[in-house]
Amino acid sequence: MLPLLHTWPDRYDVIAYATTGDFGQTAVIGRLPVPQLPDVALMDIAARHQPTRVYGSSGGSAFAEACWLICVGWSGRSVPKPRTLEFHAASWSLELDRTTELKQPMYGHDRLHVGRFTLDDPALMEQAENLLPKESAHVPRPRTTVA
Repeated sequence: MLPLLHTWPDRYDVIAYATTGDFGQTAVIGRLPVPQLPDVALMDIAARHQPTRVYGSSGGSAFAEACWLICVGWSGRSVPKPRTLEFHAASWSLELDRTTELKQPMYGHDRLHVGRFTLDDPALMEQAENLLPKESAHVPRPRTTVA
């Protein structure tokens, strides 16, 4: 789990990266459905980062965007940073938006599932939601009253 700055300077989401399959060959990237955050399409966020400049355009529909998302998740897990979480044995579910079959393996994966990622344990969901930076535009601010 990691916070993802998707719109400069202060629009964040919390995303999760997991793997499935006998050898982890399928990557799963999902955004946590945090109540105060608008639903954003992760593939659209990836497209705004011009991933074809890195991964090319010969991999078919959504190949570059899928590779970009896998890179974000894989690197977030491989090199953990402050404000990330790793839940090794947590149960989760994914409300699937789309599946992309990759033309060639990327970061050890040949397929990507993208959607809304939910941890089954409410306490873990709360921990994950707390990854949002306090300065995020979507995090409710305490109200101040003028007397």
